[in-house]
Amino acid sequence: MAFPHLQQPSFLLASLKADSVNKPFAQRCQDLVKVIEDFPAKELHAIFPWLVESIFGSLDGVLIGWNLRCLQGRVSPVEYSIAMEFLDPGGPMMKLVYKLQAEDYKFDFPVSYLPGPVKASIQERVLPDSPLYHNKVQFPPTGGLGLNLVLNPFEYYMFFFALSLITQKPLPGTIHIRTSDCAYFILVDRYLSWFLPTEGSVLPPLSSSPGGPSPSPAPRTPAMPFASYGLHHTSLLKRHISHQTSVNADPASHEIWRSETLLQVFVEMWLHHYSLEMYQKMQSPHAKESFTPTEEHVLVVRLLLKHLHAFSNSLKPEQVSPSAHSHATSPLEEFKRAAVPRFVQQKLYLFLQHCFGHWPLDASFRAVLEMWLSYLQPWRYAPEKQAQSSDCQARCVPERWAPFVQENLLMYTKLFVGFLSRALRTDLVSPKNALMVFRVAKVFAQPNLAEMIQKGEQLFLEPELVIPHRQHRLFTAPTFTGSFLSSWPPAVTDASFKVKSHVYSLEGQDCKYTPMFGPEVRTLVLRLAQLITQAKQTAKSISDQCGESTASHPFLSWLGFCSTDTNGSYPANDLDEMGQDSVRKTDEYLEKALEYLCQMFRLSEAQLAQLTLALGTTQDENGKKQLPDCVVGEDGLILTPLGRYQIINGLRRFDIEYQGDSELQPIRSYEIAGLVRMLFRLSSAINRRFAGRMAALCSRADFLGSFCRYHLMEPVLADRHLLSPVARGCAARCPRGPRLSLRFLGNYQTLLSLLLAFFVASLFCIGPLPCALLLVLGYLLYAVAMTLLTERSKLHQL
Repeated sequence: MAFPHLQQPSFLLASLKADSVNKPFAQRCQDLVKVIEDFPAKELHAIFPWLVESIFGSLDGVLIGWNLRCLQGRVSPVEYSIAMEFLDPGGPMMKLVYKLQAEDYKFDFPVSYLPGPVKASIQERVLPDSPLYHNKVQFPPTGGLGLNLVLNPFEYYMFFFALSLITQKPLPGTIHIRTSDCAYFILVDRYLSWFLPTEGSVLPPLSSSPGGPSPSPAPRTPAMPFASYGLHHTSLLKRHISHQTSVNADPASHEIWRSETLLQVFVEMWLHHYSLEMYQKMQSPHAKESFTPTEEHVLVVRLLLKHLHAFSNSLKPEQVSPSAHSHATSPLEEFKRAAVPRFVQQKLYLFLQHCFGHWPLDASFRAVLEMWLSYLQPWRYAPEKQAQSSDCQARCVPERWAPFVQENLLMYTKLFVGFLSRALRTDLVSPKNALMVFRVAKVFAQPNLAEMIQKGEQLFLEPELVIPHRQHRLFTAPTFTGSFLSSWPPAVTDASFKVKSHVYSLEGQDCKYTPMFGPEVRTLVLRLAQLITQAKQTAKSISDQCGESTASHPFLSWLGFCSTDTNGSYPANDLDEMGQDSVRKTDEYLEKALEYLCQMFRLSEAQLAQLTLALGTTQDENGKKQLPDCVVGEDGLILTPLGRYQIINGLRRFDIEYQGDSELQPIRSYEIAGLVRMLFRLSSAINRRFAGRMAALCSRADFLGSFCRYHLMEPVLADRHLLSPVARGCAARCPRGPRLSLRFLGNYQTLLSLLLAFFVASLFCIGPLPCALLLVLGYLLYAVAMTLLTERSKLHQL
């Protein structure tokens, strides 16, 4: 693609737009690389907004761009390779960003596409607490359409990149794409590794031309020093937009301005969808959801959290110690120390609270669960991983992580209670749900972790020291110029203040804290233990039932012609689909989960046995499950709340049988629909034509009468197990006379048996007609024997 060197930017943009329609993807990218290399920033700044939108799609989701969330290397290897090379942190697109950055170009970004709390704050003329927005809000001119942010090229590019995860909806037919194989997910990982390095320092921006000077970075924009990063903002610190002040940061901090910007953009766009005020409103059952994350969204956030832990843990031991703060440290080291508590903690907590309260009760919650567990275990991403000793089954959590646990107390305790509430409403017979309970129990049962959590709760619940001039202090952040921890002499009090500051900043100073190891949560754990026991018994019963069914019809079930039990004891779940192996896995998960819960909360075997007996989870004498919990009323059995819960979760159920007209019951999957309908019309015609004669035959007292009654009369409905007196009264009002039923001939199993009989007979040179006569003769002998046995049993009953 050859462009005149002096052509106008408008013509350049028009040419690129035309090429985007007419040229293949590979050729378009080659042309873009040449344009970025050959054209000066003055001409490139006009195409930059269009190029960013053409890659990541429009903010309203109408244009999908390159569809990076569905682009996979194994499906489209050529396009994938070209896109990843073009968008790489050291690739042509980032060269364009730095080229424009060097000339200090700015681009407008509409506030209306920002996350809800940020948009609402700016529209109310209140500056958000994140330094990302400081000195960037631009008021519209007279007659303008809306507020805008004035962003530098790097910020503009990252805003679009991060928001494309939310604004771009997946195309139809892309539901089964694996997120970790997509170009977008891998790009996020590359950007995190490049701008938040775990080894060394951040690489400087690439030079825009060979031998040319590197573009000077934009100044860092936070409105407070790094020393205050560990503190939380409150509503008292909000400032009016008109009071935006310019902050001249330390020149040494210029080296990490891109790292700060990248982290702030990712956190703001992916996590800041819920404010504290909105979170408190969401506790109401009548509140409507404002934003619902997807499973892909959660997986990307988990990638961010894992990398942030590795980034923060890459500090050297001497840099982590408290004495290190007194010495000069680089901005990157300070940023590593402050990244998680300053930028991530509060917004992640609100994000997780919303997910725990509003995510569907299905297996997709596993993504949220693993994201939460990844944040709770920063020691998994520490470089000095503790060596696993041969005599230690579980790795002990090092004591140096106690401050992290204490300063993230709500992440452990309140979210654990939220998970208990979810687990008590799910079907634990499902292997996927059982696995989630096992995962949480295993993480929290790590040696020394429960003790750390208990210590954090003790620090929070301990009474305040009576110091006159500090008796009514507020647990909020101080001004930006001072440190509120330096004047507290006792170490324990200092730790207590940190824990209380954390809790009150997230839940408010009037919050009612429920201790994780208190009696209320212990009661929930005992309920969960009881449900785990019930689920294990249910899984075993399903396994036994499936084994009995397979043993009784081994050959036919192998062929798939065995009739389905329409009166099964348990509702369908993924155990039925996955077989005996799933039953074994479910039992293993639940057994280990119960063991871990007993370790954490010190539950004894006697307590579990007593609870199991008290809640009626024992089996009856026949080894089958009991009926759901119910009481006897005037019209039959009435379910109690416990009985409804047992039915919903598949723990117990009634033995339901079809008790209507057997000829009119729905056609089963093991029957031929057309043949059943034809046989019904034929038998109905015979019954109408010979109804009187059949009645006369069945009324005889001799053997012929008994023989006819055996074939033409249904079992008396009163002899069946009727669970409702209403059904019993209806059955008494609907007597049925003798009739012929040919429906059994429409059964696959019957037809297959006849075909097998004729095939075996042909092997012995027996023709179809002699074979049919032999079958009829054999059946007559069988019917005579059954008639005699039936009459004899009736005589014994009399």
